[in-house]
Amino acid sequence: MPRNRKKHLANGYSHHNVESDDELSNDAGSVYSYQSENANDASNNNNNFDGDQPDQTGGGGLEKYEEKLLQAIENASDKSLQTRINAFQVINEVLVHHYIPDFIDDRKMTLMDAIEKSIKKGKGSEQSWAARIIPLLVIQLDGADDINELIKVLKPVLVATALDTAASYDARAKCCMALGLMNFLASDDPGDLLPLMKNFETIFSGSYLKGDSSPSTAGIDAATLHSSALSAWALLLTQIPSGDLVTMVTSGSALIPSIKKLTGMLQSSHLEVRMAAGETLALILESGRSHDEEFLAEELNDLIEATQKLATDAHKYRAKRDRKVQRATFRDVHRYLEEDISPEISIKFGKETLLLDTWSLHHQYICLRNALGFGMHVHLSENGFLRDVLELGAKMDEQERNSKIAKAEKKFINAAAFKARSITRGKNRDKRSAVIN
Repeated sequence: MPRNRKKHLANGYSHHNVESDDELSNDAGSVYSYQSENANDASNNNNNFDGDQPDQTGGGGLEKYEEKLLQAIENASDKSLQTRINAFQVINEVLVHHYIPDFIDDRKMTLMDAIEKSIKKGKGSEQSWAARIIPLLVIQLDGADDINELIKVLKPVLVATALDTAASYDARAKCCMALGLMNFLASDDPGDLLPLMKNFETIFSGSYLKGDSSPSTAGIDAATLHSSALSAWALLLTQIPSGDLVTMVTSGSALIPSIKKLTGMLQSSHLEVRMAAGETLALILESGRSHDEEFLAEELNDLIEATQKLATDAHKYRAKRDRKVQRATFRDVHRYLEEDISPEISIKFGKETLLLDTWSLHHQYICLRNALGFGMHVHLSENGFLRDVLELGAKMDEQERNSKIAKAEKKFINAAAFKARSITRGKNRDKRSAVIN
């Protein structure tokens, strides 16, 4: 189970954003907010969802999606390609919107077998949808032994597909995301993580500067793959002890890409690559600074200059929305590099709040959010494993939830009564009787 390092906070920092899943997105707001991922998640995770919601009415709803999931698991091994793809889409949607660890535990071997065959022998969309389910399975499973068994079976085929240049870019990108989340949730041993991170670098190195220092000419599909691989690399980086990272970076170890190479990716013509590189640099600095305050001091001026240009970019050849998102991201990165202040964001779900106050927690949350989509609030409330990963503590029981709701209602009633009394007294003061002598 991952161990998040001690939070690195700056004194006197007042920037504090609050987002909830009911609010509209703000283009100019931080790209780390809960709602800012909704557009991507809607397309990635909800295209085929037919309206099932977490069961709130009793056994009827539960039986409906349970039967639906059983049929989908059976269809995942069908001879028809489209039937298999449809089955994986249904499985994905049910696992996103429902926390059902006991149900999944009884059928995990069947699911693992179907996923392995589709990734190994399938192509394109089938591989992509099968890979999406893997992190959802890990999130649903409770036991460490079950997760280790899943990694043992699926990791080799995922690595092979991610590195296979004959596979589609989207399938390779989904395999990278699955590998990153699966190993993040299951391991914090650098001996297991560093070889996989090296595999990811093999992929995203396609967006390094060329030998003549000109930007990479990778196409949009390749750039999406590179940004996914770099995001997965950065997720595993949050599990590497800061002391080990500092040693590897300062010694020029081949296990970690140089800061110069990552900085060069900021010149990419693709927004996804630029943003992934900027966030990764912030993660590296945050981890290193927690061990050595002077970490990468000699590189800092160049990094500050590069991020400042992107934070104030006004080039008209970029799409207006892309410029807004880029400026919002790199304002945060630039401020952290220059002032050592991390963006601070609160995520509201139900009656609880998740505070993201380090780059490490931000990135972990966003990677999990990309996998779970609009089902994130369900798992934040009910999934003990996920709550432990994000340091939310034990689940609120129903009695505690009802108590908090009752207190809130009582507070609202008292406030309304106070307002009514104030209005009445104000009228009386304004209409005092005249005294006649």
